[in-house]
Amino acid sequence: MKHRIKGRKFSRNTAHRKSLLRNLSLALLQHEVIKTTLPKAKEIKPFVEKVLTISKKDTLANRRLVISILGNTDIIDKLFKDIGPRIAIRNGGYTRILKFGFRNGDKAPMALFELVDRVTKEDKSEEKAK
Repeated sequence: MKHRIKGRKFSRNTAHRKSLLRNLSLALLQHEVIKTTLPKAKEIKPFVEKVLTISKKDTLANRRLVISILGNTDIIDKLFKDIGPRIAIRNGGYTRILKFGFRNGDKAPMALFELVDRVTKEDKSEEKAK
């Protein structure tokens, strides 16, 4: 029985699994949408949601906490100055997983993992037109 056991191992050791979660979350925060396998998207969702909840309040302590979690200082400014204020009024549910068919090579189920309040190309062109 697998009582109180959470998380997928993905046939990786702990360090590799942590770096996988960190790299996928950094890619999501940078591009605001990524295409990955469905199990990876389901596994990364709580990880990213916790980081986004912390980024709603821009304090030094929260910045240091997110830097310790993500390990990359380049994306932190975008997270706290751009993404954080957009999701400040939400109480959760910052991300969305959309099923995206199957991968050609091994028929693994694919998914689009995106931020709910992301800025699309149409939104950017409308802002420039105004």
